[in-house]
Amino acid sequence: MAFREPVKFLLVDDLEENLIALEALLRRDDLELIKARSAAEALEMLLVHDIALALLDVQMPEMNGFELAELMRGPERTRTIPIIFVTALPTDEKRRFRGYEMGAVDYLQKPIDPQVLASKAGVFFELARQRQELRAKAAQLSNALQALEAHTDNSPLACVRFDADLRIASWSKGAARLFGWEPREAVGRSIAELNWLRPDEIATLRETATAIARGDGEGRAVRALTARGKSGQEIAAEWYLSALTSREGVSLSAQILDVTERRKAEKTQRLLIGELNHRVKNTLATVQAMASQTLKHTASPKDFARTFTGRIHALSKAHSMLSDTTWEGACLSELVRDQLSLGSLDAARFAVEGPELQLKPQQALHFALIIHELATNATKYGAHSTAQGRVLVNWRIDAGTLMFNWTETGGPPVGVSGRRGFGSTLIEHSARAEDGMARMEAGPDGVRWIITMKLPDADGSGSGNENALQRNSAQDGGAAAPSNKRILIIEDEPLVALDIETALQGRGYEIAAVATSVKEAFDALTNSTIDLVLLDGNLRGHPVDDVADALRFRDIPFLFVSGYGRESLPVDFVDIPILQKPFDHEQLVRSVHSLMQGRTMAALPRQ
Repeated sequence: MAFREPVKFLLVDDLEENLIALEALLRRDDLELIKARSAAEALEMLLVHDIALALLDVQMPEMNGFELAELMRGPERTRTIPIIFVTALPTDEKRRFRGYEMGAVDYLQKPIDPQVLASKAGVFFELARQRQELRAKAAQLSNALQALEAHTDNSPLACVRFDADLRIASWSKGAARLFGWEPREAVGRSIAELNWLRPDEIATLRETATAIARGDGEGRAVRALTARGKSGQEIAAEWYLSALTSREGVSLSAQILDVTERRKAEKTQRLLIGELNHRVKNTLATVQAMASQTLKHTASPKDFARTFTGRIHALSKAHSMLSDTTWEGACLSELVRDQLSLGSLDAARFAVEGPELQLKPQQALHFALIIHELATNATKYGAHSTAQGRVLVNWRIDAGTLMFNWTETGGPPVGVSGRRGFGSTLIEHSARAEDGMARMEAGPDGVRWIITMKLPDADGSGSGNENALQRNSAQDGGAAAPSNKRILIIEDEPLVALDIETALQGRGYEIAAVATSVKEAFDALTNSTIDLVLLDGNLRGHPVDDVADALRFRDIPFLFVSGYGRESLPVDFVDIPILQKPFDHEQLVRSVHSLMQGRTMAALPRQ
């Protein structure tokens, strides 16, 4: 097994006991923890070590953490090192903002939650390890390429020489291996005779040969051309071209490198990076929405901290389960029993019945939040708030649909009020996000929740072309008057959708509908009058190109609200603005107002 350099984290704190505590929390194999007792000592360490993450104490003598971070942002060597500030000072939004302004990726309050710290540090450990592996692979490829260029017939490079008329003058064994023709079949024939390149690429090659024969580019050029093999397969290749001068005139030498797999790998890498970026930003947006909505429905900081922490732990445990299965899914019974491990429920008065069921990642995350809210309500207000109350959880699968029941008995009487709490709203939105529903039934000694969710692959709904809607839309008289403010939210994360809905309603906008899938989006466009649409970049793994096409056809203004970057969104809509997740309410309102204002100005008659 090849030696791997350890990943290095820098810990900066003027108190030795704090450094020892951080070291104990972060210690793991292949991780080297470098400690500094001052900013000056930290700067010395940064000069000699390749640091993957810096954890900086804010309050230090002589030079504090913010000042150190500002110095780190200067040199090229330390500019991109991620920084997490650690402080025992009271929470101060101004101080927190300054930390992020200095380039911090996070701001942790002492005492530090070990699980949170381990999770955050683990991300940067894995990223550093991946960078090391990528550098190692790049070095291997570079060495291999140098070795290959030193050979001809024994090289994977296809070495081909053309005469002045671009007829094949020589054909290496590498060319025979790559393209399939033996030298006797290729030498003396033209490119067109072999049907080796398309006519437009033959023209490109001819123009390049003429240019380098004149001495342009020092007689060398590189072209990306897609060739055909003998069996008709397409081969993406880089052609390294140079001019050869002899008594017979100027000929062209080509060293051809097959880059088909590399192009596929680059495309896959771009997709993976885009997906990672999307998942991280979606998670951050969900946590942000959770914080916003929890704050709105709690009466005190203590209540907020307890409630918000519980929801974060529920989400974190679901993430851990998914990580253990490499994000293939999580078991429903484990999600339910996890609430017992949190200590909020009495195991002796809690029963679980149901078949083994593996939920897909998105459903598992939604169900984790649902079960947490149900358990919290049972403990605070329901069956487990009394000594005799019991909770029975059971589920079954019926025609591709999960039928989940949460039944409480022996608890206090439950009335039905007009006021909807955040927990109930979250349960209902989470169920809707999975093509299901949630209904609460109040009884004299407890509450019963009936929750349904469509299981994956139960049917083919949720995607597909909706040209019929576009055909019908030509008869609907067009969009409503620009002065109206009816907004359609298309978002598959229930917490994010709820947060958007709350923020916009607070500014006087009317939410016409909330759609969580492509199918629901088209239903809303068919059945509602819409003035503006907020469109997620991806809905449960389905692209949103058809929805965007329909909106453009109906002349409804919209913007993408997504964790994806521009490169991962529908290619025909580069003119559509993007609101990147996570975002604050002011950014959201400004974006919506700007789009509404633009539509209003476009509708005004010209003088």
